[in-house]
Amino acid sequence: MTMVEMGIPTVRSAVSLAGRPDVGHLVDRFGRVARDLRVSITEKCSLRCTYCMPEQGLPAIPAQNLLTAEEIVRLVGIAVHQLGVREVRFTGGEPLMRADLEAMIAGCAERVPGVPLSMTTNAVGLEHRAAALARAGLTRVNVSLDSIDRKHFARLTRRDRLPSVIAGIRAAADAGLAPLKVNAVLMPETLTGAADLLEWCLTEGIALRFIEEMPLDADHEWAREQMVSADRLLSVLGERFTLVEHGREDASAPAEEWLVNGGPATVGIIASVTRSFCSDCDRTRLTAEGTVRSCLFSDQEVDLRRALRSGAGDEDLAQLWRGAMWNKWAGHGINADGFAPPQRSMGAIGG
Repeated sequence: MTMVEMGIPTVRSAVSLAGRPDVGHLVDRFGRVARDLRVSITEKCSLRCTYCMPEQGLPAIPAQNLLTAEEIVRLVGIAVHQLGVREVRFTGGEPLMRADLEAMIAGCAERVPGVPLSMTTNAVGLEHRAAALARAGLTRVNVSLDSIDRKHFARLTRRDRLPSVIAGIRAAADAGLAPLKVNAVLMPETLTGAADLLEWCLTEGIALRFIEEMPLDADHEWAREQMVSADRLLSVLGERFTLVEHGREDASAPAEEWLVNGGPATVGIIASVTRSFCSDCDRTRLTAEGTVRSCLFSDQEVDLRRALRSGAGDEDLAQLWRGAMWNKWAGHGINADGFAPPQRSMGAIGG
């Protein structure tokens, strides 16, 4: 295992609160308020998507450095009851790699009743757990799926698991984990199949969102000149479908929506690179090791795990979290001169 492969963030145990207003919620210096919590629970994954993980996978996080289910439940409770978080999504790696996922969901559902609990997953093996997760309190899932062509899927993910993914998606629908969404990363090699993926999602009654590829790959091979833009995708989809711009669900929603063939079905595009929405970002991230990451692209993290395991009270932890978010960047800076991608990849940060 090498530290370089995982990425080495700057982890702090305290941050400045100078100038911060005396409010409970997660406000930053630019007036944004974080209401959407992403909780990474593992670095492990059953696939090896080229834009996310190296072929051999990420180095294992020592078990003692991972947050336990009980610790995650406590931090989710603090986020909701003291910091104003309104939605929680579990990510990875692949959340289904955690055997205690159902217990984690059930604990959170009991601690923060009524708060939506969702999960981003590749759906491999979900067919065997969807019903139990729904019973535990999971409300919906987002499935990462970039191609509906089996051979193409195998090349992209380095695993021939498309039948399992489709079975997992249908099991999630049967379990009532709705609204069910599919996220697809835009790449030159997936563009020709984008219309087929949209056709399949329309047939299955699933909302599809395409995402511009960001420089978050573990192999650091992202190049702007190779990136497929939202405009290019719209041109390709427009050859088969009639698309009418519909806007965003709300200002903080990352996806712009287009009505497909007159609606009501829509397709979304998250244009993180070419149509940045940083000024409306409302997310806060908790890594699998228990650090707060205020922005995907900032390698500055604030350590909650150490404080938690040292006996810190809920308000002490909440104040650390407030400090982390108060110092959030204005934006990811992808289009700025001298931009450098974060050292952690998406798989190590959590989606």
